[in-house]
Amino acid sequence: MNQLIQTAYSAFLNWRNTSFSKRKGLALSLSEQLRKNTFQYAQIITDEMFKPITQSISEVEKCAWVSEFYAENFETFLAKQIIKTDAEESFVTYEPLGVILGVMPWNFPFWQVFRFAVPTLLAGNTVVVKHASNVPKSAQLLQEIFERAGFPKGSYTNLPIKSNEVAAIIAHPFVKGVSLTGSESAGKAVAIEAGKHLKKCVLELGGNNAFIVCKDANLEKTVGIAINARMQNAGQSCIAAKRFLIDQSIENEFTELYVNAIKKLKIGDSKDFDTQIGPLARTDLAIELEIQVQKSIEMGAQLILGGTRTDNFYEPTVLTKITPEMPVFKEETFGPVVAMSSFKTIEEAISLSNQSEFGLGVSIFTKDSNAIKKYISLFDEGAVFINELVKSDPRLPFGGVKKSGYGRELAKNGIMEFVNVKTIYIKSL
Repeated sequence: MNQLIQTAYSAFLNWRNTSFSKRKGLALSLSEQLRKNTFQYAQIITDEMFKPITQSISEVEKCAWVSEFYAENFETFLAKQIIKTDAEESFVTYEPLGVILGVMPWNFPFWQVFRFAVPTLLAGNTVVVKHASNVPKSAQLLQEIFERAGFPKGSYTNLPIKSNEVAAIIAHPFVKGVSLTGSESAGKAVAIEAGKHLKKCVLELGGNNAFIVCKDANLEKTVGIAINARMQNAGQSCIAAKRFLIDQSIENEFTELYVNAIKKLKIGDSKDFDTQIGPLARTDLAIELEIQVQKSIEMGAQLILGGTRTDNFYEPTVLTKITPEMPVFKEETFGPVVAMSSFKTIEEAISLSNQSEFGLGVSIFTKDSNAIKKYISLFDEGAVFINELVKSDPRLPFGGVKKSGYGRELAKNGIMEFVNVKTIYIKSL
């Protein structure tokens, strides 16, 4: 591994001096590679972690989008900032740090990497990536894609290492920062190592997002969004809606509509273009989900739909009468399980939403979006979406608070995480 990091550092010494126009051209070439080979790349994602092929295609297309977004905007984001002081000249520049480590998850094996690597590279850094062990083909292919696009050797490097080797990489003197997307336990371990060596750390961890449905919501439209919010990627997403908080006056109607909508979903082979729900990525993940559901039922949750596991497939499941002490409410459920609770007032809904150790995002559905605006500051979340599911968008900062981590990805904020904010002050004697 030392030789790979040495190569990445040597590449950095040249790459940081590459013109902005050259970097832009490479980012656009990267997008072109993705768009020309979308289906081929999507097949690899589906083969490795069973994501429905249509969703894998969308993931690759989103990576092309983020490449194009930064290609068009990174120079403006990194532009010198003139600041008026008592000096003859004073300004701030944004300069790269060096080699940045990415520790990436399996659930979006392309997207999670691209949203970290593209802005980090365009800022003038080089990146080394420790990907999840169950997506090795994706991991190696990503390096090949960057190299095919024309990025110099060593600017993007796949590290075929195990989790217990990450600490040594963080400690390496050429590595100047680390970005991790993953579990709370992985985030803690990385943060400890980064802290030991005083290195910048960005953590995008779990989520337990609330999906709040007010009594005046358009139920037909809201149910359609709610299906996608929970069932996309078989529920294996940090930003998926996991706790459904429904106004008690419409609870029965919403639940009936939602259950009927789930029953219409096509379950099957992930390679089939009609499939909407496939298996989970691993059997141990399905077993963990099964345990969370069973414990919640033992504590009084009512099983309305599903609840059965076969190997690594867990059928879409709906639970009602959920209380805050149940695992499906207080823990992150990484699979197609819906936990429904009711509320009487919006203030109660906010209290229930905030009754979580996570703080990634929340969705609120109402016809009166203006009225709900006054409550936005009361949510303990990194994002508030009104009449839309929580999602990542290259144009908007992405990240959370509390046990959902710290730091931000995407937008201008994302490219600023791994730069030296340098102050220059010039005055004559």
